[in-house]
Amino acid sequence: MKDSEVKVVHPVDEMLPATQLFAYGLQHVLAMYAGAVAVPIIVAQQLGLSAEQLIHLINADLFTCGIATLIQTLGFWKIGARIPMIQGVTFASVTPMIVIGHQGGMPAIYGAIIVAGLFTFLIAPYFSRLIRLFPPVVTGTIITIIGITLLPVSVRWISGYGNPNSPEFASPMNLMLAFITLTIVILVYRFCKGFLSNISVLIGLIGGTIIATLLGVVDFSKVSNESWFGVITPFSFGFPTFDVGAIISMCIVMMVVMVETTGDCVAIGEIVDKPMGRKGLAKCLRADGLSTMLGGIFNSFPYTAFAQNVGLIAVTRVKSRFVVATSGIILVVLGLVPKMAAIVACIPNSVLGGAGIAMFGMIIASGIRALSKVDFEGNYNLMLVAVSIGMSMVTLTEPNFYHNFPSWTAVILHSGITLGSLTAVILNLIFNGVGKEDAVEEED
Repeated sequence: MKDSEVKVVHPVDEMLPATQLFAYGLQHVLAMYAGAVAVPIIVAQQLGLSAEQLIHLINADLFTCGIATLIQTLGFWKIGARIPMIQGVTFASVTPMIVIGHQGGMPAIYGAIIVAGLFTFLIAPYFSRLIRLFPPVVTGTIITIIGITLLPVSVRWISGYGNPNSPEFASPMNLMLAFITLTIVILVYRFCKGFLSNISVLIGLIGGTIIATLLGVVDFSKVSNESWFGVITPFSFGFPTFDVGAIISMCIVMMVVMVETTGDCVAIGEIVDKPMGRKGLAKCLRADGLSTMLGGIFNSFPYTAFAQNVGLIAVTRVKSRFVVATSGIILVVLGLVPKMAAIVACIPNSVLGGAGIAMFGMIIASGIRALSKVDFEGNYNLMLVAVSIGMSMVTLTEPNFYHNFPSWTAVILHSGITLGSLTAVILNLIFNGVGKEDAVEEED
């Protein structure tokens, strides 16, 4: 075959050596693990579930996270965007699930999740037509907003989620571990080349954890109590019940999630140089719907793109979807091997926070780079960016700012990413009207 006839493989579809796939994939898992297990912990605490039930929820969540990630990255038929998008539980569903759980128990939660997943799957091709509402100025703004709203997550990891008035809050030990981790990430990123530079976050997490262990901060005692193998059985909390009010509430949540997923999908497409068109977005949203249905079956939750990992793609510059597919396999294994999940859970939050500063800051930098290509002369784009970012920061500054609003508005108003994204879309309609749909489409 002549050189001119060699088919060029897009970086998104590049298959890397097995060792690199595992290292990069593990890096993604470590970056998202804390967020992945946060939702089952919150739900279990609020609904008074036992410790055994909590462990089952965490394992089921990790297992389904992995399945959802494989569906999104590998894809089949018209399902899955086939981009490096790791899937995790959406925090927008937490409050409605707690309300439903208090009224109808876990079976009512899972009944609502299954129907809401089916609803998302069916309306995906119609919702995807909104892609024209996401021109470069909106996309760049959303990428920036994602980074800004995630930075406080790393700060909370470093501070230990404590009371600011407590002597343990942002203790010298936490600050030192975060600084050491961030320093390792920066030094590896700067002075190492190729593969090692690309796994700078992973090396930082491992190095920070080792130092934390030597200082006596890491507690591995819970690892010995976990079993080597656990089975994820469908409907462990009983056969789902289908309450109309609960279903409507969860469908509203999924509408909001679809807006957020659209922003994440378009943002990742921009970062990996694979612009997302209407068909690609429809495939992405169908994957969310199918994964959410599976979440209801396997005692888990609604699924969407995990924005935390967008920054990792920007840091590593590794765009292969097979890397994130490997993350999906690792998550499935963690869900089936509780002892391995317990080991990963031993990574101190302060270590995660140090790496998070680099990852989430890189998302902001990517957004700024995208906005640098936008024309700001003779139009209203500057005001669009300013107000959208400003609105996204309201709840970051004062989390209870919207406490007088009806509870059903919480899924929109209490998410800086969702509120900022909606503001950008609405202002773009007011200032610029409806643009033409992106002509770039993936093959079916």
